[in-house]
Amino acid sequence: MAKVGIVMGSDSDMKIMSKAADVLEELGVEYEMTVISAHRMPDVFFDYAKSAENKDYKVIIAGAGMAAHLPGMCAAIFPMPVIGVPMSSKNLEGVDALYSIVQMPPGIPVATVAIDGAKNAGILAAKILATSDAALLDRLKDYAKGMKDAVQKKSDKLAKVGYKQYIKEL
Repeated sequence: MAKVGIVMGSDSDMKIMSKAADVLEELGVEYEMTVISAHRMPDVFFDYAKSAENKDYKVIIAGAGMAAHLPGMCAAIFPMPVIGVPMSSKNLEGVDALYSIVQMPPGIPVATVAIDGAKNAGILAAKILATSDAALLDRLKDYAKGMKDAVQKKSDKLAKVGYKQYIKEL
């Protein structure tokens, strides 16, 4: 099965980026996760991005905060899709990372999800892979149905017990 590379600039991003790994596992998508700083270890980063295609990665999910160069640099080197996850920070709450990732120069696209949106990055990576994997597409359809069913169950409960009781049970 095609693989996804998940890379982040710091282990402090792990709590958020693990959400991409969790959804990929749930959907049966093989991935590898690593921590590489584009700024503090550029040689290691360059090797990672250059070798990703040979490792059979089809998509890279790159999470970064602050200057957020990791996703863009992956996209500059890796010839296949890169999904950027802007990470929140204490200074500018992730808006700096969002702008850095989404404002790429022409010819270097990075698909960008919400600040701390690693779960959506995992789903988007799976959707990209599903364009050539019918079984994965079926699993994504089942995943979407599961989300719909969960919301319907909550709506049914609300209708049954009323909002005051519903809130007490939250």
